Amino acid sequence: MKLQSVGIKNFTCPVSIREKSGSLQQTVASISMRAAMPHHLRENCVAVFIQALGRYRDDMSASIFPALLTEVREQLQAERTEMEMTFPYFIAKKAPVTRTSSLMEYHCGFTGKSNGGQKQLISVSVPVTTLCPCSKEISRAGAHNQRAEVKLTVRPCRFIWLEDLIALVEGCGSCELYALLKRPDEKFVTEQAYANPMFVEDVVRKVAQQATARKEIAWFSVSVESFESIHKHSAYAYVDSDDL
Repeated sequence: MKLQSVGIKNFTCPVSIREKSGSLQQTVASISMRAAMPHHLRENCVAVFIQALGRYRDDMSASIFPALLTEVREQLQAERTEMEMTFPYFIAKKAPVTRTSSLMEYHCGFTGKSNGGQKQLISVSVPVTTLCPCSKEISRAGAHNQRAEVKLTVRPCRFIWLEDLIALVEGCGSCELYALLKRPDEKFVTEQAYANPMFVEDVVRKVAQQATARKEIAWFSVSVESFESIHKHSAYAYVDSDDL
Protein backbone atom coordinates (compact mmCIF):
# COMPACT_ATOMS: atom_id res chain seq x y z
CA MET A 1 0.00 0.00 0.00
CA LYS A 2 1.38 3.40 -1.00
CA LEU A 3 1.10 6.05 1.72
CA GLN A 4 0.49 9.68 0.81
CA SER A 5 2.85 11.11 3.43
CA VAL A 6 4.53 10.43 6.76
CA GLY A 7 5.82 12.81 9.39
CA ILE A 8 5.31 14.36 12.80
CA LYS A 9 2.28 16.17 14.23
CA ASN A 10 1.93 18.67 17.08
CA PHE A 11 5.63 18.65 17.87
CA THR A 12 6.17 21.35 20.52
CA CYS A 13 9.32 23.36 20.09
CA PRO A 14 10.72 26.67 21.41
CA VAL A 15 11.32 29.10 18.55
CA SER A 16 12.45 32.69 18.07
CA ILE A 17 10.31 34.95 15.87
CA ARG A 18 11.77 38.15 14.45
CA GLU A 19 9.84 41.26 15.52
CA LYS A 20 9.38 44.36 13.39
CA SER A 21 11.43 46.26 15.99
CA GLY A 22 14.44 44.07 15.14
CA SER A 23 14.32 42.01 18.31
CA LEU A 24 13.67 38.28 18.57
CA GLN A 25 10.62 37.08 20.50
CA GLN A 26 10.86 33.76 22.28
CA THR A 27 7.71 31.65 22.01
CA VAL A 28 6.61 28.02 21.81
CA ALA A 29 5.29 26.60 18.54
CA SER A 30 3.25 23.54 17.67
CA ILE A 31 4.69 22.10 14.46
CA SER A 32 3.48 19.48 12.01
CA MET A 33 5.69 18.30 9.15
CA ARG A 34 5.04 15.73 6.43
CA ALA A 35 6.92 14.29 3.48
CA ALA A 36 5.97 12.12 0.50
CA MET A 37 9.08 9.96 0.33
CA PRO A 38 10.35 6.55 -0.78
CA HIS A 39 9.24 3.63 1.40
CA HIS A 40 12.77 2.46 2.25
CA LEU A 41 13.70 5.81 3.83
CA ARG A 42 10.67 6.37 6.02
CA GLU A 43 12.25 5.16 9.21
CA ASN A 44 14.68 8.12 9.04
CA CYS A 45 12.16 10.93 8.53
CA VAL A 46 11.46 11.87 12.16
CA ALA A 47 15.13 12.38 12.96
CA VAL A 48 15.60 14.49 9.83
CA PHE A 49 12.59 16.67 10.67
CA ILE A 50 13.61 17.34 14.26
CA GLN A 51 17.25 18.00 13.40
CA ALA A 52 16.21 20.49 10.69
CA LEU A 53 13.91 22.32 13.10
CA GLY A 54 16.75 22.53 15.60
CA ARG A 55 18.96 24.27 13.03
CA TYR A 56 16.37 26.90 12.09
CA ARG A 57 14.40 27.52 15.28
CA ASP A 58 16.60 30.39 16.53
CA ASP A 59 15.30 32.74 13.81
CA MET A 60 12.01 31.38 12.49
CA SER A 61 9.89 33.12 9.88
CA ALA A 62 7.88 32.24 6.80
CA SER A 63 10.81 33.46 4.71
CA ILE A 64 13.06 30.57 5.86
CA PHE A 65 10.49 27.89 5.01
CA PRO A 66 11.75 27.49 1.40
CA ALA A 67 15.29 26.70 2.56
CA LEU A 68 14.15 24.46 5.43
CA LEU A 69 11.67 22.46 3.36
CA THR A 70 13.99 22.14 0.36
CA GLU A 71 16.75 20.87 2.64
CA VAL A 72 14.44 18.27 4.17
CA ARG A 73 12.97 17.25 0.80
CA GLU A 74 16.41 16.70 -0.74
CA GLN A 75 17.76 14.87 2.28
CA LEU A 76 14.77 12.51 2.31
CA GLN A 77 14.58 12.20 -1.49
CA ALA A 78 10.91 13.15 -1.11
CA GLU A 79 8.50 14.26 -3.81
CA ARG A 80 7.27 17.05 -1.55
CA THR A 81 7.49 18.32 2.01
CA GLU A 82 4.93 20.35 3.98
CA MET A 83 5.11 22.16 7.30
CA GLU A 84 2.59 23.96 9.50
CA MET A 85 3.54 25.97 12.56
CA THR A 86 1.24 27.78 14.99
CA PHE A 87 2.36 29.89 17.93
CA PRO A 88 1.26 32.66 20.31
CA TYR A 89 2.75 36.05 19.47
CA PHE A 90 2.72 38.99 21.89
CA ILE A 91 2.62 42.70 21.14
CA ALA A 92 2.84 45.48 23.73
CA LYS A 93 -0.17 47.79 23.35
CA LYS A 94 -0.92 51.05 25.12
CA ALA A 95 -4.43 51.76 26.35
CA PRO A 96 -6.08 54.53 24.31
CA VAL A 97 -6.41 57.16 27.05
CA THR A 98 -4.18 56.36 30.02
CA ARG A 99 -1.47 54.84 27.76
CA THR A 100 -1.11 51.96 30.21
CA SER A 101 0.99 49.26 28.53
CA SER A 102 0.07 45.57 28.44
CA LEU A 103 0.80 42.52 26.30
CA MET A 104 -1.82 41.34 23.82
CA GLU A 105 -1.65 37.73 22.62
CA TYR A 106 -2.36 36.80 19.01
CA HIS A 107 -2.42 33.32 17.48
CA CYS A 108 -0.27 33.19 14.36
CA GLY A 109 0.83 30.56 11.90
CA PHE A 110 3.22 29.81 9.04
CA THR A 111 2.50 27.15 6.43
CA GLY A 112 4.90 26.01 3.71
CA LYS A 113 5.10 23.45 0.94
CA SER A 114 8.02 22.39 -1.24
CA ASN A 115 7.62 20.18 -4.30
CA GLY A 116 10.16 21.78 -6.61
CA GLY A 117 8.25 25.06 -6.31
CA GLN A 118 7.46 26.92 -3.12
CA LYS A 119 4.24 28.04 -1.44
CA GLN A 120 4.07 29.93 1.84
CA LEU A 121 1.10 31.20 3.82
CA ILE A 122 0.99 33.45 6.90
CA SER A 123 -2.05 33.61 9.17
CA VAL A 124 -3.03 35.83 12.11
CA SER A 125 -6.06 35.50 14.39
CA VAL A 126 -7.00 38.86 15.84
CA PRO A 127 -9.75 39.64 18.38
CA VAL A 128 -11.83 42.79 17.85
CA THR A 129 -15.09 44.24 19.19
CA THR A 130 -18.21 44.29 17.01
CA LEU A 131 -21.30 46.31 17.91
CA CYS A 132 -24.59 45.39 16.23
CA PRO A 133 -26.04 48.12 13.96
CA CYS A 134 -29.58 46.68 14.28
CA SER A 135 -29.41 46.69 18.07
CA LYS A 136 -28.27 50.30 18.05
CA GLU A 137 -31.01 51.35 15.63
CA ILE A 138 -33.94 49.82 17.48
CA SER A 139 -32.86 50.50 21.08
CA ARG A 140 -33.48 53.66 23.05
CA ALA A 141 -30.35 53.07 25.15
CA GLY A 142 -27.30 50.94 24.43
CA ALA A 143 -26.62 48.19 21.89
CA HIS A 144 -25.25 44.70 22.23
CA ASN A 145 -21.59 44.19 21.46
CA GLN A 146 -19.26 41.23 21.62
CA ARG A 147 -15.79 39.96 20.89
CA ALA A 148 -15.15 38.69 17.38
CA GLU A 149 -12.23 36.66 16.02
CA VAL A 150 -10.84 37.68 12.65
CA LYS A 151 -8.56 35.21 10.87
CA LEU A 152 -6.54 36.60 7.99
CA THR A 153 -4.43 34.23 5.89
CA VAL A 154 -2.17 35.63 3.16
CA ARG A 155 0.18 34.34 0.51
CA PRO A 156 2.84 37.05 0.39
CA CYS A 157 4.72 37.96 -2.75
CA ARG A 158 7.37 39.64 -0.61
CA PHE A 159 8.20 39.89 3.09
CA ILE A 160 5.48 41.21 5.39
CA TRP A 161 5.58 41.60 9.17
CA LEU A 162 3.13 39.93 11.53
CA GLU A 163 2.67 43.32 13.21
CA ASP A 164 1.48 44.84 9.92
CA LEU A 165 -1.10 42.10 9.34
CA ILE A 166 -2.37 42.39 12.91
CA ALA A 167 -2.64 46.18 12.67
CA LEU A 168 -4.50 45.84 9.36
CA VAL A 169 -7.15 43.68 11.04
CA GLU A 170 -7.41 45.70 14.25
CA GLY A 171 -8.43 48.79 12.29
CA CYS A 172 -11.42 46.98 10.76
CA GLY A 173 -13.66 46.25 13.76
CA SER A 174 -15.94 48.46 15.81
CA CYS A 175 -13.03 48.88 18.24
CA GLU A 176 -9.70 47.29 19.10
CA LEU A 177 -9.22 45.04 22.13
CA TYR A 178 -6.69 45.61 24.90
CA ALA A 179 -5.39 43.32 27.62
CA LEU A 180 -5.58 46.05 30.30
CA LEU A 181 -7.94 49.02 30.52
CA LYS A 182 -8.52 51.58 33.25
CA ARG A 183 -11.82 53.42 33.64
CA PRO A 184 -11.06 56.28 31.21
CA ASP A 185 -9.98 53.65 28.66
CA GLU A 186 -13.18 51.63 29.18
CA LYS A 187 -15.24 54.75 28.51
CA PHE A 188 -13.28 55.40 25.31
CA VAL A 189 -13.55 51.89 23.84
CA THR A 190 -17.24 51.57 24.77
CA GLU A 191 -18.10 54.86 23.10
CA GLN A 192 -15.90 54.17 20.08
CA ALA A 193 -17.61 50.83 19.46
CA TYR A 194 -21.03 52.49 19.84
CA ALA A 195 -20.06 55.12 17.27
CA ASN A 196 -18.79 52.47 14.85
CA PRO A 197 -21.39 49.65 14.61
CA MET A 198 -20.48 46.76 12.29
CA PHE A 199 -21.90 43.43 11.20
CA VAL A 200 -19.49 40.55 10.57
CA GLU A 201 -20.11 41.16 6.86
CA ASP A 202 -18.89 44.75 7.27
CA VAL A 203 -15.74 43.60 9.05
CA VAL A 204 -14.87 40.91 6.49
CA ARG A 205 -15.37 43.36 3.60
CA LYS A 206 -13.23 46.02 5.25
CA VAL A 207 -10.38 43.58 5.94
CA ALA A 208 -10.62 42.36 2.33
CA GLN A 209 -10.41 45.92 1.02
CA GLN A 210 -7.34 46.63 3.15
CA ALA A 211 -5.64 43.37 2.13
CA THR A 212 -6.35 44.00 -1.56
CA ALA A 213 -4.57 47.34 -1.29
CA ARG A 214 -1.37 45.79 0.07
CA LYS A 215 1.18 45.12 -2.68
CA GLU A 216 2.95 42.51 -0.51
CA ILE A 217 -0.12 40.23 -0.61
CA ALA A 218 -0.64 37.98 -3.66
CA TRP A 219 -3.67 36.13 -2.24
CA PHE A 220 -5.68 36.20 0.97
CA SER A 221 -8.66 34.75 2.80
CA VAL A 222 -10.45 36.32 5.74
CA SER A 223 -13.07 34.97 8.11
CA VAL A 224 -14.88 36.64 10.99
CA GLU A 225 -16.67 34.83 13.81
CA SER A 226 -18.64 36.98 16.22
CA PHE A 227 -19.38 35.32 19.56
CA GLU A 228 -22.82 36.83 19.99
CA SER A 229 -23.68 38.13 23.44
CA ILE A 230 -27.49 37.76 23.05
CA HIS A 231 -27.54 34.53 21.01
CA LYS A 232 -26.22 31.05 21.68
CA HIS A 233 -24.85 30.85 18.12
CA SER A 234 -22.06 32.82 16.48
CA ALA A 235 -22.36 35.06 13.42
CA TYR A 236 -19.87 34.23 10.65
CA ALA A 237 -18.61 35.60 7.33
CA TYR A 238 -15.84 34.54 4.93
CA VAL A 239 -14.29 35.72 1.68
CA ASP A 240 -11.09 35.12 -0.23
CA SER A 241 -9.44 37.08 -3.01
CA ASP A 242 -10.38 34.50 -5.63
CA ASP A 243 -14.02 35.59 -5.17
CA LEU A 244 -13.39 39.32 -5.55
